[in-house]
Amino acid sequence: MTREIADQVPPDSAGAREIGFTIPQTYNASRILFDNLANGRADRPALIGPMGTRSYAELCAEVCRWGHGFVSLGLARGDRILMFLDDTPTYPAAFFGAVRAGFVPLLINTLTPPDLLQFYLADSGASVAVADAEFCMRFDAQACAETQLRTLIAVNGASGDHAVPETIIAEKWLPAFPADLAEADTDRNEMAFWMYSSGSTGRPKGIVHLQHDMAYSEAAFARNVLQLAPGDICFSVPKIFFAYGFGNSITFPFSAGAATLLLPGQPRPAAIFAAIERFRPTVFFGLPTLYTSLTKAEDADATDFSSLRMALSAAEVLSAEVFNGWKKLTGIEIVEGLGSTEVLHIYLSNRPENKRLGAAGLRVPGYEIELKDKDGRHVGDNEEGILWVRGDSNTPLYWNRPDKSAETIREGGWIYTGDRFVRDAEGFHFFRGRADDLIKISGQWVYPLEVELCLAEHPGVRECAVFAAELPDRRMTLKAVVVMNERGFDADVTTRMLQDFVKAKLLPYKYPREIRFMEELPKTGTGKIDRQALLKI
Repeated sequence: MTREIADQVPPDSAGAREIGFTIPQTYNASRILFDNLANGRADRPALIGPMGTRSYAELCAEVCRWGHGFVSLGLARGDRILMFLDDTPTYPAAFFGAVRAGFVPLLINTLTPPDLLQFYLADSGASVAVADAEFCMRFDAQACAETQLRTLIAVNGASGDHAVPETIIAEKWLPAFPADLAEADTDRNEMAFWMYSSGSTGRPKGIVHLQHDMAYSEAAFARNVLQLAPGDICFSVPKIFFAYGFGNSITFPFSAGAATLLLPGQPRPAAIFAAIERFRPTVFFGLPTLYTSLTKAEDADATDFSSLRMALSAAEVLSAEVFNGWKKLTGIEIVEGLGSTEVLHIYLSNRPENKRLGAAGLRVPGYEIELKDKDGRHVGDNEEGILWVRGDSNTPLYWNRPDKSAETIREGGWIYTGDRFVRDAEGFHFFRGRADDLIKISGQWVYPLEVELCLAEHPGVRECAVFAAELPDRRMTLKAVVVMNERGFDADVTTRMLQDFVKAKLLPYKYPREIRFMEELPKTGTGKIDRQALLKI
């Protein structure tokens, strides 16, 4: 029985030819880690951080023990293993252990509540889960109902109360297994791992990635933008379960023989500053909301950032205030990019030596980018179009969702993003919002993102979100939720000031009719502004 997934992106696509990407038909993604042994890096550090250090040799030994452990549970090739883990050395060890043995890990957001955990377990059919001790209580009767879960492996402590039939304490279980394991003879197009979408537009979708996808994202983005060397130390505050963090902490540093700094727990500024000073990372990965909090934090000016050579941002548009604030604090200009879980990492990026503030960036080599109108016709420079992307790290499908797969993954493996962009004559792409978020206010069409970006430029605004709201009479209006830099302001006066600011910068009818002030905007588990939560306020 074939285990291959039909990868709709041809292996000789234009992007693959551009970066010279070739990979054997029989290929296992654990080579990204294990090739370091053959390349003479066994004794170099792979992992550092408050939870301990691992050389490449030590990490590979742990990976093999995990792989043997999973095999001992009677799993079959391709079976799913749910991973509910924080960023500690256990994560890459368990992840690569599953992949090397021919199983398929699921990377799950650590903020997942029991009802959503039940969906992940039922949808994937996972019979085994690996979880940090502090998260084991999430596996309650609600989470386990009508699922195949039978074994919970607890790491970094005892398991506590849960409803899984069998419990294994990893620290007592793993040492009995051998420290070497041959890789499974997986095909380059077999499943390697899954990630789930955030579910902001309905129930989450299981995004399947294949054995060769990690290597492709590294050959495309990391080699052309990051240009990592063995002496680099990567520090990604976004977690490993997030596709952006996964590439930053796992794929890219291990592909180059570099080290990863792993910081578990809540990413509070004080903990981040302490990690930077103690472990001296060279490449820092964040999000706009994170950079905002770091530049405003009390201890920022006292932190030594001199080890950093590069700082990157993704997921949301970076404002001029945050860009300039980070540059003033560290002397480093943030490199902004745009990617997606479906593509696995970044496909549009500014470059350290060539950037435009407010732009998602230039096309990353290895990825084909097209802008088309709603009728599928290509648009020219300085014209708005919907972005399509193709590269050999694209997901081939959403698990159990043929409807959504057909909607997003088009002929030839092209992904229809639904994002509106404008490309300038130099090839920089500027995000203009979603294809479906245009609303009519006072008889005029308005994109909420345009107003949000305008508000964010006001020097008194720390962060904001703008969205459509329905009035009792069914008319639509614009609502803004704003966090100001200073406290103790007059809300009525500030509301009028911000409305006048938008009227002066944009057309007058585009101003937000309602502005609400908060001390902090709610965030998702990946650090983005939680817009679904804001809609409920």
